[in-house]
Amino acid sequence: MIGRLGSGAFATVWLAEDDILESQVAIKVLADNWAHHPDVRARFEQEAQVLRRVDSEHLVRVHDYGELPDGRPYQVMTYADGGTLADRLAGGPMPVPAALRTAAAIAEAVEVLHESGTLHRDLKPSNVLFTTVRGRERVLVADLGLAKSIAHASGFTVVAGTPGYMAPEQSLPGGGLDVRADVHAIGAMTYQMLTGRTPLEAKGVAPSKLRPGLPRQIDQAVLRALDADRERRWPSAVAFASALDLSRRRRRPLSRFGGTALALAAVASLGGAVAPDGTPPGWVRVSDTGGVVSIAVPRSWAVQLRDRGWDAAAIGLPAGTSPGLQVGADLAGPAGTSPMVLVGTSRWIREPSTATLPVHAGCARQPDRRVSFGGLTGRVRRWTGCGGTDPSFSEVLLAGGGDLGVYLQIRQDERVDRTDRVLATLRLTYS
Repeated sequence: MIGRLGSGAFATVWLAEDDILESQVAIKVLADNWAHHPDVRARFEQEAQVLRRVDSEHLVRVHDYGELPDGRPYQVMTYADGGTLADRLAGGPMPVPAALRTAAAIAEAVEVLHESGTLHRDLKPSNVLFTTVRGRERVLVADLGLAKSIAHASGFTVVAGTPGYMAPEQSLPGGGLDVRADVHAIGAMTYQMLTGRTPLEAKGVAPSKLRPGLPRQIDQAVLRALDADRERRWPSAVAFASALDLSRRRRRPLSRFGGTALALAAVASLGGAVAPDGTPPGWVRVSDTGGVVSIAVPRSWAVQLRDRGWDAAAIGLPAGTSPGLQVGADLAGPAGTSPMVLVGTSRWIREPSTATLPVHAGCARQPDRRVSFGGLTGRVRRWTGCGGTDPSFSEVLLAGGGDLGVYLQIRQDERVDRTDRVLATLRLTYS
């Protein structure tokens, strides 16, 4: 042990050095006076189970779980060296761009939880952590001690949450909860990041009343997230994040490698519905230079773009540049370390195809399966558990939609498989 990082009502967190991994870790130990309470102990164990099951780069990761000789359970977790959002808010309101960027990152993390079927129920500044990965700051959501399955949300009978951040319906036993309870909490934290006060402290006035100069669109987005009537709130965490992005009237630009300076439409639809072009809420649509092929990916993946085609020789077909693109979080980084989608078209892709799909050493090959999207049919081959960790690859061949067939490689770094969701956004324009 190096020292104590902090303590709460139920547990103490210590900083330690992992000699095997040669890195620092946080060890969360249940307090002695709670270690023998079955319900508290069960929640502590459940938190570890949820974090291990979801295991996302947006959430604190649990590396190990065990019990000390005195019977207290512990979790070995990610050490976040950048402190908490509560630490940053102690200095007052945050710069507006940083506040909105942090709110969007929190929403993305919570969306991962929701996609896994879990409600957090206790989102607050002390449960939002900051760490640095490969020189870039990352937001992590932590402390899932009150998390519950969305499937059982209608049966919650115990009031749980933190005043100032919890939604009104959380104070009503048996009232039923859904993802909009967490949306309210994200809205409350966004309000505090912008104004330095919680909505409860400020009696819910528009953020611009406390911070003159904030655009009206930000007021509208935040107040909708905080609406006492959950039917009027944003329907999902990512829909709220998208509204904040649009309210700034700009997005983080896609950096391009080997492409022309296109004016790409970074589309993230509002509300809970899929956009007319098939783009899900919070996703970004990109296309190649000729507009032949386009695809949508989660916003966190859409950082870098190569948009000037591809060579089908990469999968054993006749060489030559054809319409295609590659979009990902870090295309210049080491292979297999960040989410990415490669889409390439070729008139040589037929069904059955003579293409040779890549083999991913260190991964487990899953059985091929047939798929059909937008008039295209083909097969998906999944490679999982790469290097004994979460990165996975989906190799996809689709044909039957005209003169062009399509090859896709989808690289993911989370346990949630978005292969079919990405494929459903594929669009081709035939000449």
